[in-house]
Order: sequence, then C-alpha cells, then structure tokens
Amino acid sequence: MSTAITFSEYGAPEVLRLSEAAVPEPGPGQVRIRVRAASVNPLDMKIRSGLMARIMPARFPKILGLDAAGVVDAVGEDADAAVGDEVLGATAGGSYGEYALLERPVAKPAALSWEVAASLVTVGQTAARVLDQLGVRAGQTLLIHGAAGSVGVIAVQLAAARGITVIGTAAERDVERVTALGATAVRYGDGWVERVMAAAPAGVDHVFDASGAGVLADSVALTGDSAKIITIADMSAAQDGVRFSAGTAEDGQFLPELVHLAAAGRITVPIWRTYPLAEAAKAHADLEARRNQGKAVLLP
Repeated sequence: MSTAITFSEYGAPEVLRLSEAAVPEPGPGQVRIRVRAASVNPLDMKIRSGLMARIMPARFPKILGLDAAGVVDAVGEDADAAVGDEVLGATAGGSYGEYALLERPVAKPAALSWEVAASLVTVGQTAARVLDQLGVRAGQTLLIHGAAGSVGVIAVQLAAARGITVIGTAAERDVERVTALGATAVRYGDGWVERVMAAAPAGVDHVFDASGAGVLADSVALTGDSAKIITIADMSAAQDGVRFSAGTAEDGQFLPELVHLAAAGRITVPIWRTYPLAEAAKAHADLEARRNQGKAVLLP
C-alpha cells in the first residue's frame, strides 16, 4: 500500500483526505513513477467540488491530479522509459500520491526543477493547443484574458516568442508581472475594452480567454468574428458562438517542445508555493481564494 489524497464525496477542500491507496500497476505503454512533485490545477478543484460531475463523473474514492514528475520505478510493455529515468507527464488515475502512472512520459532535463517539471504539463499543453487552434501568426495581435493565470503566463510567452503582439488583461497587482513576460498588460474590469483598444489601435486579430470572466460578448464585438475567439474557461461559450477548447489525448504532442523551451529558459513557470502532500486541502483553499500568484505544487 501507499499514501494518496482521496475524496469520497463532492464538496469543499475539506473532503480531501490523506488515505491508504493501492500501488498502481503500469499497463501497456505506461510507466509508474515515484512522485517527486504533483501540480495543482484549477480543473482539480472543479472535479472535487462536483462542478464537472455531469461531464467527468468521479468514481469514489478518487485520487485527483493531472500532472506529475518523478522517477520511474516500474514499466509496462512497450513503455518509452526505463526504471530510474526522471520523467514528467500527464497521469492516468491521479497524481496526488506517492505513486502515479504516466501515459506518455517525457524525459526531465536536469535544468528543470521537479516543481517546474510537474507544473508545465497541463498548463503548457493547453496554451500550445489553443494557439494552434486559433492559427494566430507572427505579426498579428492576440488578446489573452487572464494573462497572469497559470495557462495565461505560458500562452503569453509562447505567443511572444513566435513574433505575435500580445495584449494581456490582468489584475492591477499582476500588470508588471505580465509586462515582464512580453505582453502589453491592461487592467481587467470595467472599461477593459477601451483600454485594449488604446493598447492595440490597429485592432485585435484573435482572443484567447483563459479567465472565464464573462468577456466573450465584448471580445466578439472587438474582433468582429466569433471564430477568432477560443475560451478554456467560460462554459457559456456557445451562447456567443465561441469555441470551447478542452484537452485531448493529442495534447501530448506539444510537451517535448515545451520541456525544451523551459529547460533553455525561454519559458518560465512561476511557482508560487509548495505544500506537503497532506496539505492538499490547504492548497485547494488557497487557490480558490485566489491567494496565489503562480502554481501550487504538492510534494509527496
């Protein structure tokens, strides 16, 4: 047996419990890792609260967690790693525990810390996927709502590195941080449309909504075409004719490039705080209260 964070009913962070769990066995193509770091993502909290119950019903008791980095200690048939390798990737069956299974492990460069390696997976793949789906090109202008969030900061850096002009909405406390990443930062809230127009007088070509803050109708008006907008956070997107982008198995194609860029220092992943595994509920509470400025990471 091993130790993991599980929950057996939907609810507040307090439903998360440190429990005994069976050590998972890797299937074909999978590896089992001894987890060194597990990222906490907004989707984890939506699953725990029951917000995603209709789309992603939990089978209780459930172990949360999408991403992990660690050391391979068992391999399945045809797995693309060996025992002792340091790897990162998306998990099958959760990452909030001492052990996790990875479907498509990617080698962790020595230049990446465990915390950054675990934190890059979902947010990086999401940012890369949406930029690909938007088809935004060098020389165009991209507006990113929620530019200071965990996905937004990666999207800003990827877009800027590709020669795209980036306008990013952010809270007043995050304006300087978003600017340092390569965007023109504007304060969100009332009047954001006018502030964006002032920052991009030639107009906005595409919009990436990572905030879910009810900005889609105004974004459509700003671009003149709902097809130029994608959201990952606003479930009412269809009302405005906007595409909602959800993760797919194909997202793994982006991870090797993201790892390379991060190891080379061309992408930074801000780590706000680390928590012992047993304090997963506190990590959820802190993120739900929006106390964080960067990623929260569990250390088993």
